[in-house]
Amino acid sequence: MTDPLEIGGIPAAGDVPLPERKPLALSASRAADFRQCPLLYRLRTIDRIPEPKTRAQVTGTVVHSVLEELYGLEQADRAPQRAADLVPAAVENFYAAEDGADVVPVAERPGFEAEVAGLVSALYGVEDPQRFSPASCEQYLLTATQSGTPLHGYLDRVDVAPTGEVRVVDYKTGKPPNPRYQHQAMFQMRFYALMYHRVHGVLPAQLKLIYLKNGSWLTLTPDHASLGETEASLDSLWSEIERAGETGDFRPRTSRLCDWCNHQALCPAYGGTPPEYPGWPGTRVVPAGTDTLLSGQGEPRRT
Repeated sequence: MTDPLEIGGIPAAGDVPLPERKPLALSASRAADFRQCPLLYRLRTIDRIPEPKTRAQVTGTVVHSVLEELYGLEQADRAPQRAADLVPAAVENFYAAEDGADVVPVAERPGFEAEVAGLVSALYGVEDPQRFSPASCEQYLLTATQSGTPLHGYLDRVDVAPTGEVRVVDYKTGKPPNPRYQHQAMFQMRFYALMYHRVHGVLPAQLKLIYLKNGSWLTLTPDHASLGETEASLDSLWSEIERAGETGDFRPRTSRLCDWCNHQALCPAYGGTPPEYPGWPGTRVVPAGTDTLLSGQGEPRRT
């Protein structure tokens, strides 16, 4: 078990009403979408075509809610059994939602609850929640790069050591990626570090990605040079997105990931036709140089 305070150690869409269109900001997930396929970015972010929820997604959402509630308890009350006791209510809240049973049938509830409990329990194999209290959980940040690229996203957890060092922690409930594909995970963490630095003026000492599926983790120690590179790449990416947004020219980019895409019927690469381009949705969500710190606000969390 590692000590959390040892910062810096090595360890059929047409029938569904579309959501209200809002000005855009770039999240780590949507940046990954555009890099993967510009058309996918457009359909998800500009057209906002609904996609069916998956069991993997809702599992992540429920686990995150349990961990947020766990860290809201007094430090001495965060024993493993107390964490397990939080799971049934979180699962009940999931089923109380409008489409809960559509994603995970009620007949599968016992297995679903056991899966959530197992993922929550796995955290105790990585760290002891009774030994520290985070500075924040599920914090929503809205900011911009120095050049004005709007950024937003949720930080699962922020730890601050007694000596002032900051660690940004992200939980994953899926399988760890093949080492060849860890670059995307590291890009996401640098994205979070950049947002934190822009809002607070503090460079995180460590970024930690915890894979609850098998109790493993990745750590990254950012520096100003790497954050500068991340910021430049995001500015370049946002410029590409804005250029495409002016004309609606979001072209598909095929890959093996197309096999899991929900939008093949709208993709020219598969003989489909995208809907008429609705135009760029509004102005920048934040002006250049604006830094905003919010908690529990903004768009619904995607996991």
